Formats: sequence, structure tokens, C-alpha cells
Amino acid sequence: MKPDDSRKVKVVVISDVHLATFASKAIELVAYLKSISPEILVLNGDIIDAWRFTRNYFPKAHFKVVRQVVKMMEKGTKVHYISGNHDEILRKFDLTQLGNFHIANQLELELGGTRTWIFHGDIFDSIIHSAKWLAKFGAALYGLVSVINSFLGVFSRKRITVYKRTKGHEQKNAAITTRFEKLVGAIAIQRKFQTVICGHTHLPADKMIYDESGSVRYINCGDWVEHYTAAEYSDEEWKLVYFSNEKDDDLSHDDLFIPGKKQIYRKILEEFAITGIL
Repeated sequence: MKPDDSRKVKVVVISDVHLATFASKAIELVAYLKSISPEILVLNGDIIDAWRFTRNYFPKAHFKVVRQVVKMMEKGTKVHYISGNHDEILRKFDLTQLGNFHIANQLELELGGTRTWIFHGDIFDSIIHSAKWLAKFGAALYGLVSVINSFLGVFSRKRITVYKRTKGHEQKNAAITTRFEKLVGAIAIQRKFQTVICGHTHLPADKMIYDESGSVRYINCGDWVEHYTAAEYSDEEWKLVYFSNEKDDDLSHDDLFIPGKKQIYRKILEEFAITGIL
């Protein structure tokens, strides 16, 4: 048996994995999950992409994410699945608990004498509420771009160049507080939280937000589509972590397997049945 050299952390928050889509970087996520040993793992929305699930794309690498989460629960990690807009079907199961697996629409934690509020963030997205069809169209278009980028990555370095420009643009505008961030921050301040963590925008951020009533630390844990980021709490401090993109050879071939819809549901049920959760 290999020695457990994973990092011990108290809380880890990840969001926007979008399993069941071509854009999801499941291989990188499995490598990250194997590298940590958290007391609490928060899956902060859009983990499984129900909007695209009917396309029957769910390769082995995506199953390995589910399996790794189950293994973490077996070792004592408490997993909180916070529903997002792409997995909003889970919102009807708010406050459901099955062993170490919890489903909720939001989560409040008291850590080191401070209060942290965690939720996905789509509730503050006006497009989601006023024109959901437009949001779904955008998601489909993004999926198409991801497929094209995958081919570009095989034959050239164009995808890498585009990614670097995007990262540079984000860093350049990191000091700009968006309308979304101001709204999230204002409500968190009103509710007396010291830290608020969300996802949804796919834009990792760690900044202070101020208004006339006070201040709050705003963290967006980013995504596992482009940025490979997570919010980690250890040694009584939150930090935004960028995971290095190192391929796991054991997973590199798995995307060649695409099961049918019945196989997908059966396999997921089997993964959870192993631990007696179902």
C-alpha cells in the first residue's frame, strides 16, 4: 500500500466542474483530489452538467471523479453538494443527508471565530432568471468551442496562446469589482459574514469588497474547465489555490470510452452503492 502523502486541509471548495461535457477537465480534477485530504469537501454547484447530460457523454475519467469523491467519504471526509444552475434538479433535495454526503442550496461555516457563507451564485445572475434559454445557448456554444479547442491543441499551440491571453486579461482586471461581486458582497456584509465564497462565473478571484456598511472577503473558487482552482482553508486562513496541470497517465486514455445513457445512470448508482450510501 502506498503511503498517504496527501495534504491535510480543513475545508476545500470547488465548483463548475461540468462533468458530462467535453469542456470538463476531469483528469486534472482527479489528480487534485488525490493530492488533498480535507475534513470537508464542498462541491459548490455545476458539478454534473444536467443541461448537457442528455448528450450521453460521460467518459471513464468523469466516473473517476465520482469514485474519488466516494473514496474520500469512505475515509471520513464530509461532502457538501451545493446545487447550481446546471444541476438545479438537486434543489428539491435541500438539506438531504446520506451518511457523509449532504445536499444543500447554501452552506454556512464557522471557522476560526469567523463566519463563511458558501453558495453557487447563479441566484444573482440576471440572465439566468430573465432569459434561461440564452444561458443554455451560451453553454452549448461554449461546449462547441471546447471541442474545437481540443482539436487545435492536438495540431497546434493556438489554444494555449488563447488561454494565456485570457489569463493575462483576468489578472489585469483583478482589481475591478463587477456588479455581480458588489451584489454578493453587499448581501454578505448585511448578513454579517466575514467571508463569502461562490462560483458560477468561472472567474477565480480573491478580494475585499467594501460598502458603507462594512467589508467582506470575496472568493470565487473558479472552475475546472480552464483555471483548475479551489478555495482551501487551513491554518485558520482561506486561500485561492491554482492547481498545476500535470497529466495522470493512468487516466489519459479514458476519454475514448463513451457509455450509453442507461450505463451512465447504472454506473453512478454502483459507485455510491459501494459505500452503502444508496
